[in-house]
This record gives sequence, structure tokens and C-alpha cells, in this order.
Amino acid sequence: MKHILALDQGTTSSRAIVFDHSGSVVASAQKEFRQIFPKPGWVEHDANEIWTTQLHTAQEAIAKAGLTAPDIAAIGITNQRETTVVWDRDSGAPIHNAIVWQDRRTAARCDQLKARGLAPMIKRKTGLVVDAYFSGTKLEWLLKNVPGAHARAKAGKLAFGTIDTWLVWHLTGGRVHVTDPSNASRTMLFNLKGDWDDELLKLFGVPRSVLPEVRSSSEVYGKTTLFGGSVPIAGIAGDQQAALFGQACWEPGQAKCTYGTGAFLLMNTGATVRSGAATGLLSTVACDANGAPAYALEGSVFIAGAAIQWLRDGLGLVAHASETEEIARSLPFQSRRGEAAIVMKETAKR
Repeated sequence: MKHILALDQGTTSSRAIVFDHSGSVVASAQKEFRQIFPKPGWVEHDANEIWTTQLHTAQEAIAKAGLTAPDIAAIGITNQRETTVVWDRDSGAPIHNAIVWQDRRTAARCDQLKARGLAPMIKRKTGLVVDAYFSGTKLEWLLKNVPGAHARAKAGKLAFGTIDTWLVWHLTGGRVHVTDPSNASRTMLFNLKGDWDDELLKLFGVPRSVLPEVRSSSEVYGKTTLFGGSVPIAGIAGDQQAALFGQACWEPGQAKCTYGTGAFLLMNTGATVRSGAATGLLSTVACDANGAPAYALEGSVFIAGAAIQWLRDGLGLVAHASETEEIARSLPFQSRRGEAAIVMKETAKR
């Protein structure tokens, strides 16, 4: 029986899960990695550490399942979105730590863009608000602040990617430089028509030569031989779009909310791009069960599980994350049940 290896590369840990043909979990492995805070508001990851932890968990999960490469039909990847890596095409070495989606170093740059009246144009093209959350200003910062980076990028010597791209690059030994629409749509460089946008690339000073090819979320991008045989890499989706699909929200109007480092509420809007401008929601590309273009509305809370990790690792108030449940249950709580769902429903009508 063939199995699927799912790589779940998150903000605080890398995880791998082996599923059998019925969709049941056969084995899994997970490993946390460092969170790097060079300055207040700055958040970085060591991209090499992301790769090594993800590779280790994949090897561990396969071994736990008692499988070998011929038993794996394909590999699927889901990943923390917006986190930005730039690396040398020849050596594969990152030119800087990855800048994480939570990072706020480009907030002032975003304020400048809004002051210039560019936010409506960017919203119209990408479905996104102008915010340091997205990859565009992170990539711009790297190309401006790492010595020689912009010239090397223009010369075709550097590659940019979100974490899905970084993993596929390593899995294929640097032969494949790709992303999918669910990740590309989070860069603030990709328009909702389905292409890297020349006007936005010029605005942020990003050469096209640095960008990955955008392929569909479900196809064979290449193969890896790192597990003892040739295994196809056949699926990519940003973590929240993958969760929307995984929770079977395949029809317009269906929504999910998942809780990890942050908390994210997404609603499938089908083939129609719905504007969330009135409520602050984002329009974004989603995964679709039939392989056709699909979109979603998204509401984001950046800090959810990250607050628990901070209580444990930053303040030392708890020894284990599980202790916070008892603390939370001891406090009075006034339910605001259904309010978020009502906002999403009303927005969808507009």
C-alpha cells in the first residue's frame, strides 16, 4: 500500500506525518527550532535550521512507520506563509536569516506607501492591505540592506522564496525553484489575475530573475532522492489555505478557524474574489477540490499559540504549555460566540 508523506513546516516547529491510503496517520515526528529576536519587533529564523529539522522529522516519521522510499507515493508540503528567504543559487547559502511573517521591521516602509496613496492600488491588485506581515517589503529590505544583494539579484545569482520554495529547492538538490498560488498571493507582489505583477515588482525593486515559477497547488514539481529512492513532490499549499482544504471547506460560504502560532479564520468564496475592505478582511487565493481557481476571505490574529510559548520560554510563568488550560479555566469568561462568523457572512453578501 502506498503512503503520503506530509511536511508541515510551521513557525515554531517542523513536523512530518505519514498517512496511509485511507487517510489515517501511520507515524509522525516533530521538532522545534529557535526563534531569533535581533531587535524589538524583529523575528528571524535560521533557514538552514528549518531545512535540517524538516529533513530530520521526515526521516524519523518514515522510520517510525517502517517504510522505505518505494512505499511513499508522494510528498506534500504545507508551510508558514510570508516568511522570506533569499539565497545564493550556486551555493544554496542564505544571504541572511529568514525574516518571519511576524516581523515588523518594515512597518515604517508600509506607512510610507500608505502616505503616498498606494494602498488602494495594492489592495486592488493583490487583495491585501499594506502591512509588514507580507513578503514584499521583507524582500525589499533584504535586497537593500544585505551588501551587494540587489546587484547579485539583478545578475540572476540569488533566489527568493517563501518556506515552501526553500524546502523544494533542497529536496530537489537545487534543481527546482517553484511556489504555488496560495503562497505567491501572500507576497504583495502577485496579483489576483495569477501572475507576478510588473508594477509591484518595480515599486519594491524586485528583479523578476529572483522569483520562483508559480505552479498549481497540486502537481508533480520534481522528485527527491533523499529518502533512499525517487519520490515525487506533488503538492504545495500555505498553511491556512491547506487547513481550509483539509477541513473540507470546498464550497463557497464554508469557513474554518485554526489555532497555531496565530489564529486564522478563512472562508471559501469560490471562483469569486470578494472584497473584505469594509471589515479589514483580506482577499486571498485558496485551494480548490477541483483544481480550478478559488479564493477566500481571511481574518488574522497574529498571536495565539505564540503567547503560550512566550509565557513558557520568555517569562517562565509555566513549565509546560498544558498548564495554561487550567489557568484559563479558572478565570471568568464572557462568550462572544458567533460574532466572527456573522462578520464573515455579512461580508460575503457584499
